[in-house]
Amino acid sequence: MTERVVVDPITRIEGHLRIEAQMNGNTIEQAYSAGTMVRGIEIILRGRDPRDAWAYAQRICGVCTLVHGIASVRSVEDALNYSIPPNAQLIRNLMIAAQYVHDHVMHFYHLHALDWVDVVSALSADPKATSELAQKISPHWPNSTPGYFADQQAKLKKFVEAGQLGIFAKAYWGHPAYKLPPEANLMAVSHYLEALQWQRDVVKLHAIFGGKNPHPNFLVGGVPCPIDLNSDSALNMKRLSQVQDIIKKMQVFVDQVYVPDTLAIASFYKDWFKQGEGLGNFMTYGDFPEKGMDDPASFLIPSGVILNRDLSKIHPVDLNAEDQIQEFVAHSWYDYSEGKDKGLHPYAGETELNYTGPKPPYKQLEVDQSYSWMKSPRWKGQAVEVGPLARVLMLYATGHEHTKALVDYTLKYLDVPVDALYSTLGRTAARTLETKIIADKMQTWFDHLIANIKAGDTKTFNETLWEPSSWPSKAQGVGYMEAPRGALAHWIVIKDQKIANYQAVVPSTWNAGPRDGQNKAGAYEASLQGHVLHDPKQPVEILRTIHSFDPCIACAVHVTDPDGEELIKVNVQQ
Repeated sequence: MTERVVVDPITRIEGHLRIEAQMNGNTIEQAYSAGTMVRGIEIILRGRDPRDAWAYAQRICGVCTLVHGIASVRSVEDALNYSIPPNAQLIRNLMIAAQYVHDHVMHFYHLHALDWVDVVSALSADPKATSELAQKISPHWPNSTPGYFADQQAKLKKFVEAGQLGIFAKAYWGHPAYKLPPEANLMAVSHYLEALQWQRDVVKLHAIFGGKNPHPNFLVGGVPCPIDLNSDSALNMKRLSQVQDIIKKMQVFVDQVYVPDTLAIASFYKDWFKQGEGLGNFMTYGDFPEKGMDDPASFLIPSGVILNRDLSKIHPVDLNAEDQIQEFVAHSWYDYSEGKDKGLHPYAGETELNYTGPKPPYKQLEVDQSYSWMKSPRWKGQAVEVGPLARVLMLYATGHEHTKALVDYTLKYLDVPVDALYSTLGRTAARTLETKIIADKMQTWFDHLIANIKAGDTKTFNETLWEPSSWPSKAQGVGYMEAPRGALAHWIVIKDQKIANYQAVVPSTWNAGPRDGQNKAGAYEASLQGHVLHDPKQPVEILRTIHSFDPCIACAVHVTDPDGEELIKVNVQQ
């Protein structure tokens, strides 16, 4: 067995991901992506009340905190043909959008920027020159004085001199792949620290509408926040005013920090606009409805599939069609009753765990056999990429004016062709542009909510069909959305008022899943082929491309007994 470059775990992500790269000299010939822990929510949900599913499903992930809750309640609403009031739809749009803006900013600064920014190099920066750079790229951002950057540099120096880099530890500082001048590094590190402060304020939007963050509250049929302008315990004018302030704070940071930083950093790494594409196939489910989930024509993000980069033809997606979305387990640690080579639509999906991999600790995976706890989703047999790049391409292809203007400006600013989008750095840039598109749209949804309230419409919940006695004996539905990391859907089968089957196909399964029975690589695996590693012992190149997808493996272990009784209690000292 030829020895591979192994990165395990991939750090600065949520979950447990292992990448193995088969090398030819210093070039990656083949790559293998393995989820190394199992997710058992589908098993836990069997036999439960469908109205409670969101509270369990939302715990699939602690980073994408609300998206599984949204997908879950939408699945039940679809199964029971259960509409929600316009105000509830607007509030959900605002909550999802806030997740996007918060999540993308956090990803850029705290998970991905350190692949491009040499933190230690910032110590040699000239604070005055850093100030001049910052004011050039963002003249209206207040924290751009020489004194400010000198203070930030002093903080960083204390970390380094103490030999305790803390959040900046265990990285490849000094690697020749880092190209930013010291001043750009200092500016980026300073904005890293500012983003930590910023995010504490913007997450309050979820608490206002959903009671808490992470994992805000939801309910089938609407949202749990009643509107009563004269009540201290409901959504009143004070809380609505807070929402408005949060939206403005989001927009200002995106416009004056995030977008300028992305353009500035990308200008030093144009070679990364030529590598890391992978599949060339992209899929979106669509989201952000203006008129409800039953009117896809009103979605901000349309649904569809782009094959082989062909933006002139959008293929429709039908999440209920048995021959479109299927999951395969030929290289996964699961069994299907009809054999591992068969693909199953999620309505008929099975979650039968069967670990056949090497006994830990091990040096390499047995990639000719099963090697991941993730399945291999396919659309009509095709591996596809989901996420911000897929959505920006879909908006661009369908003529969305705001998107076209932003993309065209970015390509002109960086002096790169449209093909630059199909790359590692194109994926990162698309995430930034998408953040601006959605942050700008939040004001429209908020204005519509205020207009409804002023017109006397304060309804946020549909009370019909709430009693299970009114449900059909059997029903099934799919709840889908565009999560920050890509197309997400939950399929539910309800029998006799209980969950008979539940399957969640998450974005990082689409992107990070292993090869299928035809040996077709998934998006992660395909995107790494051809990468040249300067030093296989410091594979920053692998991290750059994998982090450009913003991995969220959603594979934490969830434990319960059949009766839902407590198995373990952890006491934490205050």
